[in-house]
Amino acid sequence: MTAFSGTYLEAIRQALGDAMEADPRVCCLGEDIGAYGGAFRATEGLLARFGPDRVLDTPISEQAIVGAAIGAALMGQRPVAEFQFMDFAMLASDLMVNFAAPAHWRWGASVPAVFRGPAGAGNGGGPFHSQNPEGHFLGSPGLKVVAPGTVRDAYALLRAAIDDPDPVLFLEHKHLYRRLKDQWDEAPTARLGEAALRQEGQRACILTYGAAQQVALEASAGLDVAVLDLRTLWPLDDEAITALAKRTHRVLVLTEASRTYGPGAELAARVSETCFPWLDAPVLRVGAADTPTPASPTLEAAFLPGPARVRLEVERLLAW
Repeated sequence: MTAFSGTYLEAIRQALGDAMEADPRVCCLGEDIGAYGGAFRATEGLLARFGPDRVLDTPISEQAIVGAAIGAALMGQRPVAEFQFMDFAMLASDLMVNFAAPAHWRWGASVPAVFRGPAGAGNGGGPFHSQNPEGHFLGSPGLKVVAPGTVRDAYALLRAAIDDPDPVLFLEHKHLYRRLKDQWDEAPTARLGEAALRQEGQRACILTYGAAQQVALEASAGLDVAVLDLRTLWPLDDEAITALAKRTHRVLVLTEASRTYGPGAELAARVSETCFPWLDAPVLRVGAADTPTPASPTLEAAFLPGPARVRLEVERLLAW
């Protein structure tokens, strides 16, 4: 690929184009992804480059989109299916969880399909266009779950997901689409299942992912606190998590998903089980309120774990 300079959203578009250029088996399908270029323009220009046989507009049916993607994957293609909003992935969860995910164990079949789309709050989308649905899917063995929080990871992890032999749920945070920018001369690479240390620190660490990583960095500014970006929620980089928890002795788990029964609960439990002798304080969890996402900007700001609230929790952890 040529040098890149652009946004998180443009990095996703670049990754799709580069993957389709490199491998004729890669195709895209979804609602309005062709001539319209997708709800957020992630596939803009791909129809003109690759034609209607590889960029397919579909009916408004998430079940049909995912079913077609799974069938194409089983027939040797590498489909990338787009949800206009990740909230609607729940409509196709039966196919992803009960068919695609266990296919390898059932008869050794590979399902190299990616199910991607925008997730998360912060744009006033209300309860039907702002969810973080990862918690619904993380208990599904065989389905990998990826949540990039930087422009480079948006590109590199999507390329890795497309190359992976297993089905991947790829969560793009819509609040980052046009807010983050980066550039590079050589395409970045990444492997699924590897976390990345975004900030060094000795007194405590924050485990996080996606857009919450930006909140963690802002909340911990000036403090001796490490920030670990998980990047992949399944498989988890247990080695990196454990090593950092043992070194810093204090752990805070930050997610934008709901605090109760969310991914943060699993992360806190894993750290407590494996690192208890090294911890100087309980593992704290910070997440969104246990309510549907409000549409009101004021209520949405209170619903989300913002930098001020996270900072208070970090300081409470340090004072333990």
